[in-house]
Amino acid sequence: MFSKVLIANRGEIALRVIRTLREMSIPSVAVYSDADRAALHVRRADEAAHLGPAPSSESYLNIDRILDAALRHRATAIHPGYGFLSENARFAQACADAGIAFIGPSAKSISMMGSKTEARRVASAGGAPIVPGTLDGVTSASEALAAARHAGFPVMLKAVAGGGGKGMRRVDREPDFLAAFDSASSEALRSFADGRLYVEKLIENARHIEIQILGDRHGNMVHLGERECSVQRRHQKVIEESPSPLIARLPELRARMGEAAIRAARAAGYYNAGTVEFLADNSGNFYFLEMNTRLQVEHPVTELVTGLDLVRLQLSIAAGHPLPFTQSDIVLRGAALECRIYAEDPANNFFPSPGRITQLAEPSGPGVRLDSGIYPGWTVPLDYDPMLAKLIVWNDTREHAIERMLRALGEYQIGGIQSNLALFDAILRDPAFRAGNLHTGYLDAMLQRTPFTAPPPPAELAPLAALVASRLPNSSAATTPPATTPPAAPASRWLADGRQNLMRKERTR
Repeated sequence: MFSKVLIANRGEIALRVIRTLREMSIPSVAVYSDADRAALHVRRADEAAHLGPAPSSESYLNIDRILDAALRHRATAIHPGYGFLSENARFAQACADAGIAFIGPSAKSISMMGSKTEARRVASAGGAPIVPGTLDGVTSASEALAAARHAGFPVMLKAVAGGGGKGMRRVDREPDFLAAFDSASSEALRSFADGRLYVEKLIENARHIEIQILGDRHGNMVHLGERECSVQRRHQKVIEESPSPLIARLPELRARMGEAAIRAARAAGYYNAGTVEFLADNSGNFYFLEMNTRLQVEHPVTELVTGLDLVRLQLSIAAGHPLPFTQSDIVLRGAALECRIYAEDPANNFFPSPGRITQLAEPSGPGVRLDSGIYPGWTVPLDYDPMLAKLIVWNDTREHAIERMLRALGEYQIGGIQSNLALFDAILRDPAFRAGNLHTGYLDAMLQRTPFTAPPPPAELAPLAALVASRLPNSSAATTPPATTPPAAPASRWLADGRQNLMRKERTR
């Protein structure tokens, strides 16, 4: 096993990895930017290395600085977490070249499955069903339109190098196609330096269901069941659960999807933890969507229903050990739900809510798990994705898990900033959610049926809210100074960082 592991990430996922390392008596090395000097993951690690200024390009995305930190601290392995460099083939290869184990798949597999079009080709070659559309990226609007006509409207335009909903557009009618193509291609070029798009037939009212797979370097591979991830906002997951309510109705679907996921992963020569994502309809038809070559944000729900520690297994596989079980040993028990807790205001179009946490009361009790990276007095930075924590619960049935989550949410209080805690309460009480009638447009439909309202923000947030509003693109407040003087710190630093940092979110899908 490894003598020391550096975690090339921040926040709750860094803490999650640190906890397993501590259980295994493996020293941990945290990394941090200027914005994260006081972050909890820095406090909890055995050692910590400063990377540089707050911008990701100068810290968490800087391969040379991370490798230098690993070498200086004599780390023999690097865990990338999710987001940032976790799916960067160049980073995985750089680790190998430096003689440092990368706790994940090979650079070749990451590269292969990181291209959405290449992943579709690989999955199709492996026998997994794919959504009708193009297998290659296109740069010509006329070529894309011809493919859309062949697939039949409505269609989705997606960036070849995409993620997090960037470079993605739904097109319902042919007259709207060219404008959507230009818009999606431009956004993809700005976000990923690659303007190529591909076309997929839109599967109406589809569920987003993913399969967790594990493979070792000895040819063994298993799946650990499914996660339902259909409750989404702007193509980002909000609530995840296992098992899926659909598979509760169609139990044979789990084996079919699991086998398809394993075929796709084997075709890519895959090992370590990974997730194969599918779109599924209510009749049991499903189609390969993409593969995430890393640990997922929502991995805790799988851990709770299987009783397995995925980070421990990742470490074991990276160290060359075979899987300690076969497919027949995997048993799913009970039901688990996860809510992603963000510093944002759902009642105000999910407006970012950075600032200082003045109060924190966290839920606990049987079957409650909280993966959190915050504490009272900590300032939520504007520089990164605003996810604060993940609240996960387990119980013997889905209905009981929902009741437990509602109880836990009632105990959870975060003061000084806005959060989306109240939104989860509304979702979990919605009859459609309780019935398991989910699809990727569910949350938008629910909010149209029952518009979400929340208490007004605390008075102390008014100056900061005015500052943030003044810096949003197309904001009516952009040319109007705040009515009151904003706090000198940290608001002055955010202002100096420039507008671009405001909406930057690392991919965690």
